[in-house]
This record gives sequence, C-alpha cells and structure tokens, in this order.
Amino acid sequence: QVLLVESGGGLAQAGDSLRLSCAASGRTFSSLRMGWFRQTPGKEREFVSTINWSGDSTYYADYVKGRFTISRDNAKNTVYLQMNSLKPEDTAVYYCAASRPGPQSVVVASRYNYWGQGTQVTVSS
Repeated sequence: QVLLVESGGGLAQAGDSLRLSCAASGRTFSSLRMGWFRQTPGKEREFVSTINWSGDSTYYADYVKGRFTISRDNAKNTVYLQMNSLKPEDTAVYYCAASRPGPQSVVVASRYNYWGQGTQVTVSS
C-alpha cells in the first residue's frame, strides 16, 4: 500500500508560480511511476504530467508544456510539480498518483493505482 499526501496548493495570481509536493509512504516509491492530474467541478480528471521511476523520462500535457516541470527525489519519497506562468484555467484540484508497471497509457487515470487526497490551486486573473 502507498499513501500519497499532496501539499503546496493555494491562491496565486496569473503569472505567479507554485510548487506542489507529494510525499509517499512505503518502501516501493522508487519503483513507481508518478503522475499529476487535475480536476475541476463537473469535468473528468485530466492528465497533467508524469515521470518514470528513475526521473529521466517525463511527459506533459500540451496545455502545461513549457510552464510546468515534474521532478522526483527518491531519497525523500517525494515528487514535485513546479508550476510557472500560472493561468486562471490552471485552477483545479491537483492530484498526485502512483502507478505500478502496466500496459496502459501513462496519461490515463485508470493506469494509476494510488491517489492522494488532492490540493486546491486557484489562479486569479
């Protein structure tokens, strides 16, 4: 079992930066693919970014590419999402997720086995 706890959300103005953190419990963190998703009321959870177990492979949704950076520190069992140049449309609850190896696409929420409780990010114009 893996427990994920996000932090770092809050209020920001357009153009500001925030860094989200996700601390994971358990000794298997370094073997897991990690991802960030976000969700707004009435919409499905959407993919933001993912990083492989070693941190040398990352992937981003087009709408955050060039603005957000995912990284991980396996020694600290933590994954980060650095969010720069925030836009009002980035407002959402952001979820951290962990995935064991599997065949599904890394951008699909159902691929991920463990989820955090979410942290709210609100960006005003």
